[in-house]
Order: sequence, then C-alpha cells, then structure tokens
Amino acid sequence: MDSISTAILLLILALVCLLLTTSSKGKGRLPPGPRALPFLGNLLQLRSQDMLTSLTKLSKEFGAVYTVYLGPRRVVVLSGYQAVKEALVDQAEEFGGRGDYPVFFNFTKGNGKPFDPTFVVSRSVSNIICSVIFGSRFDYNDDRLLTIIHLINENFQIMSSPWGEMYNIFPNLLDWVPGPHRRLFKNYGRMKDLIARSVREHQASLDPNSPRDFIDCFLTKMAQEKQDPLSHFFMDTLLMTTHNLLFGGTETVGTTLRHAFRLLMKYPEVQVRVQEEIDRVVGRERLPTVEDRAAMPYTDAVIHEVQRFADVIPMSLPHRVTRDTNFRGFTIPRGTDVITLLNTVHYDPSQFLKPKEFNPEHFLDANMSFKKSPAFMPFSAGRRLCLGEALARMELFLYLTAILQSFSLQPLGAREDIDLTPLSSGLGNLPRPYQLCVLAR
Repeated sequence: MDSISTAILLLILALVCLLLTTSSKGKGRLPPGPRALPFLGNLLQLRSQDMLTSLTKLSKEFGAVYTVYLGPRRVVVLSGYQAVKEALVDQAEEFGGRGDYPVFFNFTKGNGKPFDPTFVVSRSVSNIICSVIFGSRFDYNDDRLLTIIHLINENFQIMSSPWGEMYNIFPNLLDWVPGPHRRLFKNYGRMKDLIARSVREHQASLDPNSPRDFIDCFLTKMAQEKQDPLSHFFMDTLLMTTHNLLFGGTETVGTTLRHAFRLLMKYPEVQVRVQEEIDRVVGRERLPTVEDRAAMPYTDAVIHEVQRFADVIPMSLPHRVTRDTNFRGFTIPRGTDVITLLNTVHYDPSQFLKPKEFNPEHFLDANMSFKKSPAFMPFSAGRRLCLGEALARMELFLYLTAILQSFSLQPLGAREDIDLTPLSSGLGNLPRPYQLCVLAR
C-alpha cells in the first residue's frame, strides 16, 4: 500500500471515529460505556456466541444503564429489575418504540415475533394458534402443519445462534456473506407461500358477515378501508402479521414446556407436589380448566418459576426511545435502540431470594398462597408487552396440568446428570435436546 492510499485510509478511519463521537454527543449526555472502535464498535469485547453473558458482564463494570455499539449501531442497555421497570413501566411512552431486529425486518419490511418432546409439543401448541388464524386445526400428520413447525423451529435455532446475532449487527454486510443465516430468508419465503395459499383459499369462500378466523377479519377490514390511503390493512401486512403470530404462538410456549419437563425431571419432588395438588383440586375424572388455577397456588408458582428460571427470551426484543429522553441523569436521543436484559431482572437478587436456584417458593408467601412478583417479565412490560400473554399463560397451565394429571415424567439417566444450561442463548435460551419417558400414573 503506497503512502497516498495509507493517508486516505487513515482519513476515512478518522472521519468514522468523528462520526461516532459526534453522534453520541450531539443530542445530550449518553450513559457511559466501553470505548468503541470504528465500524466494529464494541464487538471485540462481546462474545457473539454468548451475547447475554457479555452484556451482563459489562453491566457490572458500567452500571445498570450503559451504552454499547453493536458494530455502528448505538444501543443503550438496561440491566436489573429497577432500571428495566423505570424504563418500560414508569416511562412506557418514551421507551415504547419498536427497535430494529434485522433478521425479522428482512422478511416483514416493517409490518407487523423414549422420545424427544420437541416435535410432539410443537404440533399440539402450533395447532392452537393455527385454529385462531386459519379457523381450523390441522391433522398432526398434515404436511402443511409439519412444514410450518419445521421452518419455525429451524429459524428460532438460527436466530439464537451467533449467526443470528451477527446478522442483527451487520445486516447489510451479511446479506452478501454465505452461512446458516441464509436459510432464515429461504424459510421466510416458504412460510410466506404457505400463508398466501391459505389467504387465497379464504378469499374464495369469504363471507364478510360471518368471519371464521383472523384471516377473514383482516380481509374484511382490507375491503372496508380499500380507499383509505392511511390504512394499515393490506396484503403484505396480513402475510407478515400471520407469520409473526404463528412464530410467537408456536415457538415460545413449546420451548417453555420443554424447559418445564426437564426441570420437573431434575426436581421430582416438585413434580410430585404438583400432581398432589392436581389430584386434590381436579381429580382424575375430568380435565383441568383455566378456572382451576385460582385454587392451585403451588402449580401456578411452579409455572411462574419455570418461566423465570428458563428465561426463554433473555434479552427481549429491542425497544426504541420515541423522543429525546431523560433517564437517570442521562439523555438518550430519539431513535436509540434499547436492549432490556430481562435475564438480569429474573435473576436479580434484590427481587428473588436465591435467583440461581429453581425454587417455586419465589412465588409463594408464608401461607403458601400464590404471590405475584413485579420482576416477573417473561412477556416484557410496558407498551410492548407480548400480545399473546393471556393465551400463552392459559396454554402453559392447561398443557402442564393435563399431562401431569395422567403421567409422570422420567429421565433416561440419573437426575443429577440433567444439564439445565441452555444449548445456545441469543434471541432465545434453547434447552438442550433430550429424551424422556412418560409413565401412566
């Protein structure tokens, strides 16, 4: 490289450094954070294969509110219950924007998230949201259902891998780089085709006066607002929203149940106490109902503790401040993405006595009645609270109680050998693959 080329390169680097510096100071005083490099930001200080641990470690050095650069992208990180609560609940309006998540945006364009139990659970759970969206359930061997589950499961795994994390940091670059992340968008395309096929079937038999499901309601609204230039109801939005409902309604509940089965095998005394409560309140002659939950505080506490301990979506999805925001003495510029480390909320020792232990008594009071915790945030909090929270809570209760009413879960080996650490931790904390036996009670 000659001297002129070297000088040009140094000038470009200096301009990039200046750009990063002025963008962080131009609109106020941002929270502190590690020094960032041009283009790379703080990536050399973060482990892409375990971003959560890296961000949590930085919070111990820079405090509950700090700034990092994921590549050129400025992000404010909130750690611990108090900081997350102050942002998402106390200042819900300011922190209520939707942050960038490029592996989703590439598809949605801004619209719109012994046996191995994985596939068995997914088929059943997915059929619930399918009945809401498509108006009917699929046979468990239906090719369309099996394809939907396969595509969703594979995409969740990729999005929770280092490739998914790196795509979110450098989407424009990785669009040109080969790797597993390329399958994400092929899978999105296949899902879009499947959904579009169902939409065409609905259009052919639509009765606006008698909607059968979500798609019918959306199509009817599209027709009503066809001449409205400000309408949000158009075909691309229907396809993308349907995909997001399928993804959220299938993967998170299924993953939580797989964590629950593993925890109940690791702690059989907990499983026995749940079964005793089921026998006492419900018996064996009928299936449990949602109304039974109020009379089953221990079971309710176990489900909450599974969600806290498993921490399925540990960093939530990014938020974004909707205007220049004063927060804890800092000024966060409008449009800044915010990562809320829900993992540090669920494992906050000021909120849970022994956060690193699986202990249902975290959600029980001295009288063994169910006790809510403000630090329970598996569905996030504030304006971006998960749309499907109520449905997910019902599903988790009904699935777990119906299974434990009739069966006991048994591991193939010693319970001491059950490894509860996630297989990977990115978008989601994925449980390690395992097999189990179900024994009739």
